Amino acid sequence: MKGFEHLQEELNQMKDEGTFRELIPLESAQGSRVTIKGKDVIQLSSNNYLGLTNHPRMKEAAEKAIEEYGVGTGSVRTIAGTLSMHEEYERKLAKFKHTEAALVFQSGFTTNQGVLSSMLNDQDVVISDELNHASIIDGIRLTKAARKIYKHVDMESLEEALKASSEYRTRLVVTDGVFSMDGNIAPLPEIVELAEKYDALIMVDDAHASGVLGENGRGTVNHFGLDGRVHIQVGTLSKAIGVLGGYVATSQTLKEYLIHKGRPFLFSTSHPPAVTAACDAAVDVLLEEPELIQKLWDNTKFFKDGLTKLGFDTGISKTPITPVMIGDDALTHKFSDELFKEGVFAQGIVFPTVPKGKARIRTIVTAEHSKEELQEALDAFERAGKTLGIL
Repeated sequence: MKGFEHLQEELNQMKDEGTFRELIPLESAQGSRVTIKGKDVIQLSSNNYLGLTNHPRMKEAAEKAIEEYGVGTGSVRTIAGTLSMHEEYERKLAKFKHTEAALVFQSGFTTNQGVLSSMLNDQDVVISDELNHASIIDGIRLTKAARKIYKHVDMESLEEALKASSEYRTRLVVTDGVFSMDGNIAPLPEIVELAEKYDALIMVDDAHASGVLGENGRGTVNHFGLDGRVHIQVGTLSKAIGVLGGYVATSQTLKEYLIHKGRPFLFSTSHPPAVTAACDAAVDVLLEEPELIQKLWDNTKFFKDGLTKLGFDTGISKTPITPVMIGDDALTHKFSDELFKEGVFAQGIVFPTVPKGKARIRTIVTAEHSKEELQEALDAFERAGKTLGIL
């Protein structure tokens, strides 16, 4: 079909440069091991931090919800798609997060878009860390607010931006809690101090901290003892929670405003009963099975230490997100392919997801992995690294 020639040219260039990748379908349930192309491999690329995608309590809750409520809701929340379980879950989530209210969106991506695009206008300014997630960047693009970008986790740069924006009605500082590509944690106590000093609001995207940091996985705000001092917490139900969706935990005022003004919320069908019930059960798992989080962190230390001893550069990570820095895009993909031959599925992350020259294999261990599996993976990294001259 004519009209797409320029797109095909760009795809061909990606193929020539070795950066074009096909989607890789899994042929099994998500877990510490998965089946890909008929091969059993260790999974190191999922966000399934706690292994909840197959937790029996959550599966049981989903099955029960389907039997009672069916497979869908048939409407957006604001017309006829709000079930009693939606509101019950949001109350439960708010209590868990120690906030006045919570509102669930269809994904973490649409949560950031909905919050930022609805609450800011040309009287406001948003001040964003330069390495914030793409969903934050796209949400900012949808606003009419002024934009200021501060250097990554640089508090002097943030303070300069705050000083230079005193004329705006609302100053909103936005940061990831855990940065998804490097695995480092935002210096939230310092950010909060600066925001309070300059009377700014704070929004934290805790997609990779929900279920991972804080008491029972409450996130970075709780991790740093800052409950009640952060205005907006965004999280995901699709990573450590193991299901699907995103949420904002905030004030009752902002929740009610988003119900009326948040376009992704207004114009998307609500979560099916099975999803809501499974997410609800996940909160109970977090509260009643804290040993899962402890095992996640034990596995994280074991794997990080092993990579470091082998001589790999794992960057500045302080979380289960552990990048293995390679640099060159094509070599990174070759390394990923070599790891697959060795029985490990670990995807390469290259430009434009990360800057040029910062390509890496991004690994995430989970609570499901055994030490034996992680040692097997480390052995595979060693062999692949030597084969390609990386080690």
